[in-house]
Amino acid sequence: MRGLLRHQRESACRGIRGATCAESNTAEAILNATRELLERIIAANDVHTGDVAAVIFTASPDLDAAYPAQAAREMGWTQVPMLCVQEMAVAGSLPRCIRVLILWNTDRPAERIRHVYLREARQLRPDWGL
Repeated sequence: MRGLLRHQRESACRGIRGATCAESNTAEAILNATRELLERIIAANDVHTGDVAAVIFTASPDLDAAYPAQAAREMGWTQVPMLCVQEMAVAGSLPRCIRVLILWNTDRPAERIRHVYLREARQLRPDWGL
């Protein structure tokens, strides 16, 4: 029991951030952009779905043709709790933008987590873009 508790202390729930933009407000464009984003995050961080605690997706108000979480479910993330919400409508914000926060149980230190910003969303965090 003592060894199990020690291991639990070494592991932490960390966040992986990412964003991308859909080409249009269609289900196909939203799902393709989300799938590409998740695939890049998985590859950059060696994420295994069993270690994912939860995922929060946001979409800008101009995207309403599909839930981004549908792409994750189609990729096999069937046991991961997910939530889709609308991003705040801020004047001048990036159109057709999908953002994600993956809550990930890992022993990887925060400075080694690779956040992924694709397409036009690279401008949101140029320091984190891949």
